[in-house]
Amino acid sequence: MKWKELPQNIKVRMITSFFNRAVSSAVMPFMALFFAQEMNKIWAGMFLIITVVIGFFVNLVGGYISDRFPRKKVLLSTSWLNAFFFLLMTVSLFPVDKMILLFAAAYVGFIITSSLGRPAMHAIIIDSTTPENRKAVYALDYWLVNLSMAIGAALGGLLYLNHQKELFMMLTFTSTTIPVAYAIWLQDKFKDQLQKKHDNVFIDLINNYRIAFRDSAFVKVVAGSTFIFAAEFSLNSYIGIRLAETFKAVNIGNFELVGVRMLSLLNIENMLLVVCFTFIINRCTDRLNKKNALLIGLILYGIGYATVTSANTWYVLILFNLIATLGELVYSPIRNAEQANMIPSDKRGSYSAFSNLSFSGADLVARSTIIIGAFLMPTMMSVYIGFIIMIGTVLVYSGLFARDWTAGKVEGPVGASGRN
Repeated sequence: MKWKELPQNIKVRMITSFFNRAVSSAVMPFMALFFAQEMNKIWAGMFLIITVVIGFFVNLVGGYISDRFPRKKVLLSTSWLNAFFFLLMTVSLFPVDKMILLFAAAYVGFIITSSLGRPAMHAIIIDSTTPENRKAVYALDYWLVNLSMAIGAALGGLLYLNHQKELFMMLTFTSTTIPVAYAIWLQDKFKDQLQKKHDNVFIDLINNYRIAFRDSAFVKVVAGSTFIFAAEFSLNSYIGIRLAETFKAVNIGNFELVGVRMLSLLNIENMLLVVCFTFIINRCTDRLNKKNALLIGLILYGIGYATVTSANTWYVLILFNLIATLGELVYSPIRNAEQANMIPSDKRGSYSAFSNLSFSGADLVARSTIIIGAFLMPTMMSVYIGFIIMIGTVLVYSGLFARDWTAGKVEGPVGASGRN
């Protein structure tokens, strides 16, 4: 699908998100380090855990709001507030004695407003696509996300230590341009807004998500995605710790490849493969049956991460990390597009917010591997990772394809599901 053929809303979202994510990726990964240095490790850990919990619950509220009110207005409000909180963070860095409490308060404000607006942005993407072009759009978005994060990581590595203020100034500037772009170019064509059914807003919100929880097929996809994502998330948790402790250093000339550097190499390989091969893989999978392509991708993904979990030889790690990433490139656009096709037209914000549970859950499962890994040998951890990916595959496949979604499930721009 060519760029000029994309709907205007998709272009606006991809361009604004690219620049915003590129700059924010240079800053946000260092928040734990920042708070640990300015306060202490215990304070930083507790504070960041609290922000994760706040973000989770606010995200659910954001899903409800994006279905009840015009999505463009929701995005404009939350985007301007994001810019305001980034400005406060930037200002707090200028005094010799940094105003850490102001910075922390502004950071919490940013977590709240970004979590409120995120479901609306996801819903607009679904509103602006059809089953025919959705897979191509998600593939392009996946590519841009990884490219922007790679650029952000490079910016952060080069500038964070000595040019912290300048990075936050850049972030404030980019976040200020986003609501301006939304106001000028974003089109809110969504008309099928969710109607309030209870006088008590809290009861109405709970009832709205009760419908999503009763959607057994969608719940399967979210639960299965949790297990699948957990394997990738474990790369920077259990696998990273194991490599730091047990990887035998390799000398390449004067360069010593130790465990921590091996982990960085695997992450760089992942990003480069995504940037270079997303569209090639997407064109190849267009020729395959969706069900078969999804299974092939998840099998490659499972074999790759199950091996990387316990491998300790550099070329084995690189080879199977390549296999895992190729598998991800195969299955990810299909899973994203088919999951979007399952969502009722009047509950896209709520369902999108509910689907984000898979990322929070995957993060928890990945962190639990650190504890489990203290009792199991690396080879047994490979079996464990392979097992949870297998469970995730069964749940996702059965949720996406076990029933006919074309029978009136999806309305509006989504139309027929387009499943094979």
